Amino acid sequence: MQTRTVRIGTRGSLLALQQSNWVRDELMRHWPGLAVELHIIKTTGDKILDVPLAKVGGKGLFVKEIEDALEAGEVDLAVHSMKDVPAELPEGLVIAAIPCREDPRDVLVARGARSLDELSREARVGTSSLRRAAQLKAIRPDLQVETLRGNLDTRLGKAERGVFDAVILAAAGLHRMGWQGRITQYLDPDRFLPAVGQGALGIEAREDDTELVALLTPLRHSETTVAVTAERSFLAELQGGCQVPIGGHARISGENVHLDGLIASVDGVTLLRRRGHAPCTEADSLGRRIAQELLAAGGRTILDDVYG
Repeated sequence: MQTRTVRIGTRGSLLALQQSNWVRDELMRHWPGLAVELHIIKTTGDKILDVPLAKVGGKGLFVKEIEDALEAGEVDLAVHSMKDVPAELPEGLVIAAIPCREDPRDVLVARGARSLDELSREARVGTSSLRRAAQLKAIRPDLQVETLRGNLDTRLGKAERGVFDAVILAAAGLHRMGWQGRITQYLDPDRFLPAVGQGALGIEAREDDTELVALLTPLRHSETTVAVTAERSFLAELQGGCQVPIGGHARISGENVHLDGLIASVDGVTLLRRRGHAPCTEADSLGRRIAQELLAAGGRTILDDVYG
């Protein structure tokens, strides 16, 4: 195996490269002599920056081209932010490892305010996420929630230069870049639910590359895997994409996994939430159960309205 060069497919943003470099370094630390190199691949989500993601349509906007390269044998691994990975993977590909999760919360980065509640009336808040927008509108209907696209550093800069009064971002990205000091407020999941898989990395491989899948064993984190399994089964049951505000956050307590799920109307008028728990061994069925409860509580109507 030491003669093999492992090729990692990655997006070219600063954050994506930081994440992929971490995976490279971990593989080389656990397997001395293994050669690992990065291959930058531009995805649809990277190319279309002037249109809201929900209007671009489709799933996997930040992963499809990398998965295509993986299927074609042009790369051996793909490193994704798990929240970008569709609930259903292409046949023959697997998430071979989910490392220990970073902070899953959303955060506020603002000028002139210390919290979401302190933002001035009709303040301009930027986000590319319908989930974040819906929850913002529910908490502060007076805010002007506007579309904000671009890489993490681009979005952060627009808040700090005053293009927006505030932006909502994922804590994990700022932590991984060492930019924690620029965070104004962490948003508690009890009030502001993060995206499914937020804060976790997914390392994707070809299922039949058993040798490489085995090499990823030291990078797997069991508690994160259980939590993300519950969240992703919830998303899969809803057949959710970026066109509808869906949130999901799971945590482990002892032998149990606790899941909090959300379906919201795009305007933030209706927010449906359900919580539940189950043994960690039943994470997949817990996700489906919470999804079904939300659908029965009115979530089906919201989804039907969005998908037409």
